[in-house]
Amino acid sequence: MKIPFKAWVLVADGERFVIYENHGDTELIDLRTVDAGSIRNPPDHLQGTDRPGRLSDAAYRQKSAVEATDWHVFEKTHFAEQTAAHLNAWARDKRFGDLVVIADPRTLGTLRSHYSAAVQETLLGEIGKDLTSKPVNQIEEALTRM
Repeated sequence: MKIPFKAWVLVADGERFVIYENHGDTELIDLRTVDAGSIRNPPDHLQGTDRPGRLSDAAYRQKSAVEATDWHVFEKTHFAEQTAAHLNAWARDKRFGDLVVIADPRTLGTLRSHYSAAVQETLLGEIGKDLTSKPVNQIEEALTRM
């Protein structure tokens, strides 16, 4: 994948994101941090206290369990939506000209569904991998291999 000079690279998962800017050229990528964000998202059992609900069906004299909300997954989705909102605002303000998104598949799907037209116009490509915990040189290598 050819990453032009000054292109932004978003590396994200459901709990953190880092935005890099390419200070190199298309042949030699040199990523530098522009912005970052994260949330504290404890496991589900520490977030939810209620038991799953139950529905009563009087006609059949039975009760059915309602699936419990997984608050951990809910927070990851919400964080991805907020990250997309940041991207949309930055694209609207023309803070970047080209964009590459690297995110785990679930986060990438959430981001995609919230891209504005301005973000879609700048999007050079997407990579469905979780590289948020990797050092910058490994992210640069992943980009050059694509």
